[in-house]
Amino acid sequence: MNTGPFPSVVLFVAAVERVASFYKAVASMQCASGDGDHAVLEIDGFQLVIHKLPGEPDPIQDSQGRVRVREDAYSKLCLPVQSIGVARSQAEAFGGHIKPTEHEWQARGFRACDGNDPEGNVIQVRESAA
Repeated sequence: MNTGPFPSVVLFVAAVERVASFYKAVASMQCASGDGDHAVLEIDGFQLVIHKLPGEPDPIQDSQGRVRVREDAYSKLCLPVQSIGVARSQAEAFGGHIKPTEHEWQARGFRACDGNDPEGNVIQVRESAA
């Protein structure tokens, strides 16, 4: 039993609630705590801290209204999901995007597909390949 702090990632964003809602829906994360400046989401011994970055502008959108993906970031959050298809639908409903089926791939016992959250942060969802 782990009695110390959970491993975590801090994600700096413009809109805490919008991004927290996305991760709760797509990865079935539970909110452990939070306020207007941050939300702590948990799943299986891992925490994702959504933290407001003061002065951060809203994400830039392209001509089709999709948020511009931050492909030059130095990290990518990889999250377990029950179904990539369900995660794809949830992502769209909450302002993000998971690439179409033809972009899925398989390795080390899981299937994976990349996408982005509502602020353009690159993510990957993974389901069991079994």
